[in-house]
Amino acid sequence: MTLQDISSFAAGEWIAPGAGARTVYSAVTGEAIAQAGNDALDVQAMLDHARSRGGPALRAMTFHQRAKMLKALALRLSEHKQALYDISFATGATQGDHLIDIDGGIGTMFVFASKGRREMPDGHVYVDGEIEHLSRNGTFLGQHICTPLQGVAVHINAFNFPVWGMLEKLAPTFLAGVPAIVKPATASCYVTELAVKIMLDSGLVPEGALQLVSGGLGDMLDRLSCQDVVSFTGSAATAFRLRSARHIIENSIRFVAEQDSLNASILGPDAAPGTPEFDLFVKEVQREMTTKAGQKCTAIRRIIAPEAQVPALIEAISARLAKTVIGDPRLDTTRMGALVSNAQKRDVLEKVAILRQEAERVYGNPDDFEVQGADADKGAFLPPMLFHCADPDAATRVHDTEAFGPVSTIMGYRDVAHAVELANKGQGSLVASVITHDPAVAREVALGAGAFHGRLYFNDRVSMKESTGHGSPLPHMVHGGPGRAGGGEEMGGVRGVMHYMQRTAVQGSPDILTAIGEKWVPGAQEIEGPAHPFTRKFGELRIGETLHTAPRTVTLEDIEHFATFTGDTFYAHMDQDAAARNPFFPGRVAHGYLLLSFAAGLFVEPSEGPVLANTGLDSLRFMKPVEAGDAIKVRLTVKKKTSRTDAYGEVRWHVTLTNQDDELVAEYELLTMNAY
Repeated sequence: MTLQDISSFAAGEWIAPGAGARTVYSAVTGEAIAQAGNDALDVQAMLDHARSRGGPALRAMTFHQRAKMLKALALRLSEHKQALYDISFATGATQGDHLIDIDGGIGTMFVFASKGRREMPDGHVYVDGEIEHLSRNGTFLGQHICTPLQGVAVHINAFNFPVWGMLEKLAPTFLAGVPAIVKPATASCYVTELAVKIMLDSGLVPEGALQLVSGGLGDMLDRLSCQDVVSFTGSAATAFRLRSARHIIENSIRFVAEQDSLNASILGPDAAPGTPEFDLFVKEVQREMTTKAGQKCTAIRRIIAPEAQVPALIEAISARLAKTVIGDPRLDTTRMGALVSNAQKRDVLEKVAILRQEAERVYGNPDDFEVQGADADKGAFLPPMLFHCADPDAATRVHDTEAFGPVSTIMGYRDVAHAVELANKGQGSLVASVITHDPAVAREVALGAGAFHGRLYFNDRVSMKESTGHGSPLPHMVHGGPGRAGGGEEMGGVRGVMHYMQRTAVQGSPDILTAIGEKWVPGAQEIEGPAHPFTRKFGELRIGETLHTAPRTVTLEDIEHFATFTGDTFYAHMDQDAAARNPFFPGRVAHGYLLLSFAAGLFVEPSEGPVLANTGLDSLRFMKPVEAGDAIKVRLTVKKKTSRTDAYGEVRWHVTLTNQDDELVAEYELLTMNAY
């Protein structure tokens, strides 16, 4: 049988397998299907190519341009999903598993593309936090900014998610403006290779921004610098070996680790048999044990339930597992496929033997189970196996040994505090789930177990129809955990992008900070435009362009009319004696929203023009009360511009209201959509 060559893409060329190539086997048949790896790969040339070509090309793009690229790549991958499905069956994954890996990975790219457009500037610098005032008169200020690292991100991915595992790292890396070298696990690298080819063939990726290593990395990690990042997913043992390398430590090279962990699921004391929560719990456990044949870093490894409910739970979970059809993943009837390889199958059985020292197997016999459409001995098939640990307090191996397959152990707890104690014995996990309808139970677990977990997933009858499941990391939320789980975080929206950027404190004058951050800072130069700013198109407006209005005197009649018209007759506006007793007011004062209305009346240009809509205001503050007889005036400044579509963009205006003594009365940011 001719083996398929799984190539690497290095320094702009596809490199076929060579010396040191490894054989890749089908998870379903056990037959050799491909070869991957080349010990002669020029890893230094790959790093140089990424740093000299890919990095500069990505950094020349704005965040929004990178986000648009991500969306276009996601669309291109979507067009080729069927090809990715077809090739992924050989990994042992079912069609349902493909939806998690392939569709989930593409969906993650769409989310980062959206967040890049909505939450990041259409520029090259990400401003982190508010201005820090470092001087009395505001001429010396501080600001934190984030800029792309000028190196390369090396992504070392696990075998279980050859598409999602790559894309959930690649999306924030590209959005940050950093090139990537992707190294998938060899056992499933043929799926990753196809996904990389689809993206490269699209012509959307700048030269040098994406490279692929199918096989080993050689000494690439020994050639990294302080501007590079290693992002790793896999076992704790491998992560320790890589991150503790002398070169990594000496150069303070960023190492983001997402490691397998002993994740737990807790059944709340209120979730007795017959409740929606009990049935939900059983469903979640069965799903997490069988999806991807249990080969998920977030899978439930420890089932923690009230002692009184353990027998009923064993019976219910076993009954549901018995309905799981194991077989060739191409069959429509199959609900659980094979493990990724026979080597992984042997590893799981070795770990199961360790667990049996402290737990009794109550469901699933690896020596006697049915497989439809395939040979159980030749393929990497195992049945789901449920264990019961009668003494979880004395046990150690059920809390530190993970069988990375369809294996989970149930144990009883006395009270919620004991459940938390057992969950925390995992010494750091990616996720723990709690199925309860009692908010007090949820709060106790959050306070007690939060420090040991990267994510806490609560579910009950209210959220069960829309919840995404215990084992589903979402691109909006952080994915990682402390201790055994690796101590890192991935995804989490813009938080994930920050792993590939440097946060820098910059200090200087308002004009300096305005120029660096592309965002007007109060105290910076004001620009007088050639016409009213509301008559100028998005592309014509300049950062710092400012309008100063004439004053308007606020009268007692204005205050009373506003109160009558709106129904807001709060005593501070209508009762002189009561208002005078309020330590914040000298007597009757104008409504804050009256002042905002008057401000709009002062700065708005009423004629039809490029301002399409007022979409809101942010950071509203009232600093000083306004009495009848005070005169207010407005300063309106273009603070920031963000392109939204080809037809219009968002303008963020800095608005201040001052009185006749030039004292600050109110301040806020106005958002408008302006036509190009």
